[in-house]
Amino acid sequence: MKRLPPLPALHTFLITAQCCNFTRAGEQLHISQGAVSRQIAGLEDHLGYALFHRQARGLSLTEQGQALYPRIEQAFDLIDEAVEQASVRRTPLQIKAPTCMLRWLLPKLMQWQKLRPDVPVELTSSVEHGVDFRREAFDAAVIYSATPGPKRQGQHLLDEQLTPVCAPQLLEGSNAIKSLSDLKHHRLLHPSRDQRDWTNWLNAAGGDVSSICQNQYFDTLDLAMTVAAQGNGVAIGDWALIGDDLKAGRLALPFDLKVRTGAVYQLVCSPRSEDSTPLRELMAWLVKQAASTL
Repeated sequence: MKRLPPLPALHTFLITAQCCNFTRAGEQLHISQGAVSRQIAGLEDHLGYALFHRQARGLSLTEQGQALYPRIEQAFDLIDEAVEQASVRRTPLQIKAPTCMLRWLLPKLMQWQKLRPDVPVELTSSVEHGVDFRREAFDAAVIYSATPGPKRQGQHLLDEQLTPVCAPQLLEGSNAIKSLSDLKHHRLLHPSRDQRDWTNWLNAAGGDVSSICQNQYFDTLDLAMTVAAQGNGVAIGDWALIGDDLKAGRLALPFDLKVRTGAVYQLVCSPRSEDSTPLRELMAWLVKQAASTL
């Protein structure tokens, strides 16, 4: 491969070709007229042909100089663009999500970071199910809505589908869970004090939560499922969120019945960030991942 000319000399040629004057080129490059002249002469020696006609009234490009100039200009434009893109501060996208969503969302974001390390994401979890972009500086949020409607403009991710979950060992042995009546031998793990989720599922299954004597209450669905995975009871989980736990064998489903509650998980974007191309790409990717979950 032929040795390329020095980059500074090519830059000097570019500026001189734009000015057609050594003095003005020197002023733009903050070097002397003589330094410009010497760099051009050295470049011409390297190339083996003249780039400028030296005339009493100034400079003009030779035929070779005219052919070289637009290509050098294009090359420096590409260098400028590359440097600008590389020097842009990669500010992480700020995403908020309820804790119950972490079992699904966190693995997806870790996968995203492997695919797109140029678009970092910071995830904040909260026991709250909503977001107020007027007061919270998030770019986007996953919200849980028990009563979906037109008030919130967002992208649909997942429908809540309640189903009991437990550690795989609870499906074996003398106290194995094989029917609704077997639940009375185990502790029910509730994600809230109101027992609403278990009541909804048991009603659909033909059971009654009041027949269960052992109950334990938690502040979040995620915590209840974590305790269930340790073999300390049966939690009511959301089937759409626990795919990774089922594949890894941390959780198992004692029953096939899944009850849709009408609640949904939506992905919403802050008005401040809606023009962000990286955010739009991330949101579209998450929606696609959610579609493959169903």
